[in-house]
Amino acid sequence: MGEISIKINIADRVYPLRVTHEEEEIIRHAAKLVNEKIKELQDNYSVRDKQDLLSMSVLQFATAMLKAEQKAQNNEEGLDQAVHELDKLLTQFFQK
Repeated sequence: MGEISIKINIADRVYPLRVTHEEEEIIRHAAKLVNEKIKELQDNYSVRDKQDLLSMSVLQFATAMLKAEQKAQNNEEGLDQAVHELDKLLTQFFQK
């Protein structure tokens, strides 16, 4: 599928983008989350500079992403270990 042109508003600035149709909903949702985080930070702290609000938002999203990646990696390692244990048990069972 081809690309489409969309405009995304983040922190009162409009960004024209070319995205695939499949990406459009995700990108619009991501922009909404960023704007909501900026609004939340603006309401809770005395920061008014958009650059500072964007930086703080990016830091929070990046931290959450890294935590999620670490959790997924730990789950994957646990799954690998469980599969290895199951394989070992099955091998022992069928050798009898």
